[in-house]
Amino acid sequence: MKLLKNQWSNIIFIVIILALIIPSTRKPIQIFVNKLISFAPSVTDEEERETIASYNWALEDVNGKRVDFNQFKGEVIVVNFWATWCPPCLAEMPSFQELHEDYGNKVRFLFVSNEEHETVDNFMKRKRFDLPSFKMLSQAPAPMDGRTLPTTYVLNKKGQIVVEKVGSADWNSDKFRKTLDGLLAE
Repeated sequence: MKLLKNQWSNIIFIVIILALIIPSTRKPIQIFVNKLISFAPSVTDEEERETIASYNWALEDVNGKRVDFNQFKGEVIVVNFWATWCPPCLAEMPSFQELHEDYGNKVRFLFVSNEEHETVDNFMKRKRFDLPSFKMLSQAPAPMDGRTLPTTYVLNKKGQIVVEKVGSADWNSDKFRKTLDGLLAE
């Protein structure tokens, strides 16, 4: 009996390792952990903000319609590079959905994935998200670089990157909502 009591920590450790190795349990665990450690994103100091090089960026919506990024010039824009297979991306999607429900008619949201439209559309329907998703037809304007997933940029009306967040975040926090309200008031 004493031997069993001493082995509990080893048994728990082995169970955790197995849960992380088995693909069907690994992804939900990764999503859960990312949600636990996600905080509101930080705002870049004004003197350190970069401005996007141009608004020349071609996108395609889930219906196959070409969308020109130029049409969003002068708006507050949230650009999120993500994928359906990315656990940190999936961890932050519910907070984006809640934010989009309240700010979708004030802020331009662009969820950019290089996956097939059918894959993204099926994911959105299954999760009951109505986030506007796009596929890139041309390279994103510098310095926006979505090679690491997830990466999110928040642009003010002048095209300055106010928030640049690599990794998951809590986008529906009071702190970030105040940031958006401030950008909309500019």
